[in-house]
Amino acid sequence: MAEAALPTLLFTVTWLSLGEMRTAITVSVGAALVLLLVRIVQRSTVQFVVNALVGIGIGWYFAHRAAEAGGSAQDQALAYFLPGILYNGGYAIVLAATCLVGWPLVGFMVGSITGDPTAWHKDRQVVRLCSRLTWLLVLPCVVRVVTQGPVWLGGSSGSIDPDTAVAVLGILKIALGWPLQLAALGSMVWLLARNRTPVASEVGAV
Repeated sequence: MAEAALPTLLFTVTWLSLGEMRTAITVSVGAALVLLLVRIVQRSTVQFVVNALVGIGIGWYFAHRAAEAGGSAQDQALAYFLPGILYNGGYAIVLAATCLVGWPLVGFMVGSITGDPTAWHKDRQVVRLCSRLTWLLVLPCVVRVVTQGPVWLGGSSGSIDPDTAVAVLGILKIALGWPLQLAALGSMVWLLARNRTPVASEVGAV
């Protein structure tokens, strides 16, 4: 969780304090690299730190493009947050589409456990369960887009003070990041644990 929250927090605070995009990016990258070093020393997974670095890189690219287009410093700061909004929107659409066509993404995860990627689809009860689990993954993405999207649009159009929009986006990105994702995963575990599900039966039989 720190890997996702700390770079965003430092970027937001540095930007609001100094108003310099390069400094804000440098500070956030520096924090991520320190966390990467800590993970390496601890010999623990570096996946989340790498994800954070990739996210910072994509955000920098969008900010750089905004600068090339003649955007102000505020426009660049807002552009930094745009990739996350677009990613969540696209992810939600893809996951929802898998449910709507009757092949929910979670079902393929079940298939990877049972050893047959499509056998789960023969059982309608399993398909319904996998659809509910997939919708639980869609929900956090939708919440992020619905809350962050209007703020970004408001800051870009001038209806919201750009600095205020950047501050709110930074807070929302942290608050609706891992905490919301963990809540969704917890709900999935609760749904699976309510009763002995067909998924549990299949896994137990393997």
